[in-house]
Amino acid sequence: MKFKAVIFDMDGTLLNTIEDITDSVNYILRKYDMPERTLDEVKHFVGNSSVKLIERAIQGGRENPQFDQILSDYEAYYVDHCNIKTGPYKHIPELLKELKNRGYKIAIVSNKSMDGVQELKNVYFGEWADVAIGVTDKLQRKPAPDECLEAMKKMSVKKEDCVYVGDSDVDHMTAKNTGIPCISCLWGFRTKDELIAAGAGENAFVSDPLEILDLV
Repeated sequence: MKFKAVIFDMDGTLLNTIEDITDSVNYILRKYDMPERTLDEVKHFVGNSSVKLIERAIQGGRENPQFDQILSDYEAYYVDHCNIKTGPYKHIPELLKELKNRGYKIAIVSNKSMDGVQELKNVYFGEWADVAIGVTDKLQRKPAPDECLEAMKKMSVKKEDCVYVGDSDVDHMTAKNTGIPCISCLWGFRTKDELIAAGAGENAFVSDPLEILDLV
């Protein structure tokens, strides 16, 4: 074993959440009489927390005088509608089960709200994930290293024991800022070309979750 723990991003890495996110965004946009967004647009809005998602999705962004209320409405609606079309990517359950069988510790670190992370972790990964961390007011969100460092603390592992797995430029920068290697997965919300353009060219790239077993 090269590592003792694997830290996973959630959206676009473990779970295909984009349809529920898009549906929730568009529900809120309709509520406030704003034009709806396509799934591809929302796919490129996610990754930096619900604050940035709503800032990118609504007219006027952060300067919209209703921004705080729109954000609050979105977060409340999404928590209640986060598991309608969402599900794990192919081979993710098999990957996590095998990692646990081999003795790895598993963490989930996400820029989704803590409530959303805990809800989906309990549904899909409760038997495998040792730690699940979402956005709180106590930790800087990704790409800051805070959430990863907190996960390491909770798992009692060192940086040299850990590898990060994610699908986006934010995940690449999170691993870099944390000082740990990154495996970039290609089934999520960003293409290989987009990841390379973001500086992730030296990462290991995987097209199927089970390929991760040969890298850890």
